[in-house]
Amino acid sequence: MPDSSERSGTAPAPVGRRERKKAATRQAIADAALRLFLERGYDDVGIREIADAADVSTTTLFKHFPGKEALVFDREADLEAGLLAAVRERPRGRSIPDALREHALRHRRAGAGGDPEFAAFLELVDSTPALRDYHQAMWLRHTAALARVIAEESGRPAGDAACAALAHLALAAPHAARGREDAEEVVDRAFDLLDAGWRDHA
Repeated sequence: MPDSSERSGTAPAPVGRRERKKAATRQAIADAALRLFLERGYDDVGIREIADAADVSTTTLFKHFPGKEALVFDREADLEAGLLAAVRERPRGRSIPDALREHALRHRRAGAGGDPEFAAFLELVDSTPALRDYHQAMWLRHTAALARVIAEESGRPAGDAACAALAHLALAAPHAARGREDAEEVVDRAFDLLDAGWRDHA
């Protein structure tokens, strides 16, 4: 996924050896955790086993990740960047709710058949109550950042209540489809309602 410097056309800042080593260690830990979770199930894998598999100490592991659940969601910053880019980079004439609808559906379709690894990841999350709850709470933490971008893009003041409401509901909408056979239709209908309400408010 392109970072913000690539999207803006500016050259990325050079990364030092220490930062590269930290990033490599973090990635090794996350990769080891996900591999073990997929092989044996989230509840049957311990922190020490993950640290051993990544060839680090448990102290080092906790320097990079605050807890076991966080090991599964190591790319959350990238996901937030993609979410905000969906609003900022939408085609001219496309409404903000419609841009968020397309982002949500594209994310869902990637797990439905386009990427086997992503599909396995989603299955792990959906089948593990602790991960489902953590993911829902973590995803909703993007509400403030999304609300700010919606306000910027719609010319509304920071802290606008309608922008905050749209951000929260847009993030919550995909979870209404969890476990349903008609999940894509549920997401689509939810964003129909959000789009109609947003247009009426505007």
